Amino acid sequence: MQTPTFPTESAALVLDGPAGPLEVAVDPADAEAVPQSAVAVICHPLSTEGGSMHNKVVTMAARALRELGVTTVRFNFRGVGASAGTFDNGEGEQDDLRAVAAWVRAQRPDCALWLAGFSFGAYVSLRASAALQPQALISIAPPVGRRTWDFDGLQPPANWLVVQGDADEVVDAQAVYQWVESLARPPQLVRMPDTSHFFHRKLIDLRGAIQHEVRRWLPDGSC
Repeated sequence: MQTPTFPTESAALVLDGPAGPLEVAVDPADAEAVPQSAVAVICHPLSTEGGSMHNKVVTMAARALRELGVTTVRFNFRGVGASAGTFDNGEGEQDDLRAVAAWVRAQRPDCALWLAGFSFGAYVSLRASAALQPQALISIAPPVGRRTWDFDGLQPPANWLVVQGDADEVVDAQAVYQWVESLARPPQLVRMPDTSHFFHRKLIDLRGAIQHEVRRWLPDGSC
């Protein structure tokens, strides 16, 4: 498969991933925003429960970043949409993320790499951070305490934001808060009151929380 070039306008494309084709969507910074020298790769929630790059939390996080001038890249993990392969409980999905990040870095070598993820996507992007060394990381409702996903020994960047709803019915919010408090280098934590896992009626608040916290991390200029 021929490697596609990085588009300058919103585009859907296919990358050669470790399990076959990977479905990717690239969106440039909003026209009204000052372009920033950063590209954010955003990971979606659990594939086996309907998660995809079109999830409303994922698309809102992407919108929040584009309004700040950051280009966004969303993609479907293996087995979702047009992406080949089957669900691999976060292991193969890290390989998928690494493939997308490698393409971004090859195509935009002067841009800072940011990672973001919602729920299962937060776990995958956290696990991959040690290898990818992103300049910033956004973790939305990380599934601490769920299934067999291991949140020990992570190596997130210094610029790290965790957003968690207090009324999350899927992830134990208290487990997330206790985990954050246990870390030697805790992230910036935003607790959202009366907020469910999927941020029902709270998506605009989520956008504001992301923008308020990450604005100071923005690099200067465009890439």
